Amino acid sequence: MEQKVSIIIPVYNEEKTIKKLLSHLQECISGYNAEIVVVDGNSSDKTAEVVESSGIRLLISEKKGRAAQMNLGVEQTVGEILYFVHADSIPPESFIDDIYQSIKIGFDAGCYRFRFNSNHPLLKINSYFTRFDRLMYRGGDQTLFVKRSVFEKLGGYKEHYVIMEDFDLIQQLRNNYSFRIVPKDVIVSARKYDNNPYLKVNFVNLVIFMMYFFGASQETMVHAYKELIHKTRFG
Repeated sequence: MEQKVSIIIPVYNEEKTIKKLLSHLQECISGYNAEIVVVDGNSSDKTAEVVESSGIRLLISEKKGRAAQMNLGVEQTVGEILYFVHADSIPPESFIDDIYQSIKIGFDAGCYRFRFNSNHPLLKINSYFTRFDRLMYRGGDQTLFVKRSVFEKLGGYKEHYVIMEDFDLIQQLRNNYSFRIVPKDVIVSARKYDNNPYLKVNFVNLVIFMMYFFGASQETMVHAYKELIHKTRFG
């Protein structure tokens, strides 16, 4: 039997998006050795009700924040392979086979490219660059698979990280293990661009990445993000 895949989804106030993702994942894993767990950071909307009505296992994290929520998901699952998925990202239908194939040919971890659920020409530019193997083009929206043994050796996500937790882990993986960018696309919601101009969002992303690269504190990066862009997930 193939190794078990544990799919871990951190959520906070995602009642409008989570049902679509869970239905998609349930169809994709049918017949495979896989499990799904949603880890809620004490949402104030009906996210928990939507998850429970779908029959998917729900965990409530005492700590709010994706890093802590994803670590809890790892603790409460048993798969030899971990797959982290954001609530507004839809993986390819073939993701289980893609992960198995990647592990089989020698990779310890990896992600996908992405494209937005929008035909806006400028957003296609962002999507195009995710095919290149550079840290600044990576992120949690592209989903992330990793061997549990590797994840545990690295100590998991750093729970004091409120922002850039995915970049931190991906950087460690790329520096110490074999990392694959699967040549298929995750479909990512363009909702961040609904309330902010394209150039502003990309400028803010670049600023935060450079702050991270040069060692800025979590407090400084979070403050900058809140000041520069609307409707963050930190409030």
